[in-house]
Amino acid sequence: MIREAREEDILEIQFIRNAVLENRLSDPSRVTDEDVRDYILERGKGWVYEYDGFIVGFAIGDLQDANIWALFILPEMEGKGIGRHLHDNMIQWMFDQGLTTIWLSTAPGTRAESFYRKAGWKEIKRTEQGEIYFELYTPIR
Repeated sequence: MIREAREEDILEIQFIRNAVLENRLSDPSRVTDEDVRDYILERGKGWVYEYDGFIVGFAIGDLQDANIWALFILPEMEGKGIGRHLHDNMIQWMFDQGLTTIWLSTAPGTRAESFYRKAGWKEIKRTEQGEIYFELYTPIR
């Protein structure tokens, strides 16, 4: 089940963010609880995926920067379609808010890179840090 993220979900969101095997934060203290709160309540919106009463994945879209700020799933729940459900829900909401282009960056050679390519994201360039910079455009209606 997907629902909007709430402030009381931040602890579980942080747990998932730090449990991932790829695209790990080199310094987990760089993303604070206040950062997460700001992104889900002020800058954009977040969603969580619940399974058997537990949050197993989350996505956060940043309207201010037209950016996918986060999309992470517990490693043991990967490959079950949870990420795609969260992704599709998030990008539909972002386009519904009037955005025409959304961007994100991710490390090359990761499952995330493959996921975004399959979801229709277009590689635009490599960042100075060596990440792939992707864009996704509003579907023609």
